[in-house]
Amino acid sequence: MLKVIFICFLAMFATACSKVPAGNVGIKFYLLGGTKGVDTEEVPPGRYWIGMNEELYLFPTFTQTVDWNDVTFQTVEGMKVSGSIGMSYAINPTKVTDLFVKYRKGIDEITNTYLRNMVRDALVNAASTRKVESVYGQGKEELISEAEKRVKAQVEPLGINIERLYWAGQLVLPPEVTNSLNAKIKATQMAQQRRNEVEQAKAEADKLIEAARGEAESRLMIARAEAESINIKGRAISENPKVVELSWIEKWNGKMPVVSGQTTPLISIPLENK
Repeated sequence: MLKVIFICFLAMFATACSKVPAGNVGIKFYLLGGTKGVDTEEVPPGRYWIGMNEELYLFPTFTQTVDWNDVTFQTVEGMKVSGSIGMSYAINPTKVTDLFVKYRKGIDEITNTYLRNMVRDALVNAASTRKVESVYGQGKEELISEAEKRVKAQVEPLGINIERLYWAGQLVLPPEVTNSLNAKIKATQMAQQRRNEVEQAKAEADKLIEAARGEAESRLMIARAEAESINIKGRAISENPKVVELSWIEKWNGKMPVVSGQTTPLISIPLENK
């Protein structure tokens, strides 16, 4: 008999002592009696005696993070898209009791059942007006932002403050969509490569043109200089005939004229050294 009483006492002691850690709000819920499922008691951090007729639920009021895999939604074309979603949130400590009374569940069940469904529904609604190409790449950030706004508006009155909703991984698209997008990206890259090649060829052609223009201008300058020199000499000769004699003298090598022939002498004045 004493042994049975001792075992019962140990069982009662084990179930009686519970703790509400710092950063949490506790909710005592009555299981039996006239107040079953009706009365709740909100308790701050501390140790409490929880009887066999009671349960203690903990609601953390600091930031929580959760990831959900394979959240699926459809685009306006009916294309199925799935991805991993992450969320950070916190419970408003002044509305813990209201939140519990609404769902009668702990925070884990509320998060992974109700909140997950809300996020999925928000994504479904936001994606239903978008084409599949607009929910991939840069468009997926607009999609998750719109879903975040929808969820925030829905749960803030309940005491759940959504801090951030984000993609926790790559989106998974149907194979035919993935192949189409890859082909489009490849075509865009090839087109850009062609444009780069054309620009490079044009730059090289411009370089050759500029070099030819520079050479032509250089030759023209030389020709103009030579022509000007000839004009100057011509004007000098016409104005002073002795300039010709001076030119002869400058080119004379010092030898006397050579006479050739028998009847009519031909005088040859050598102008250059031989």
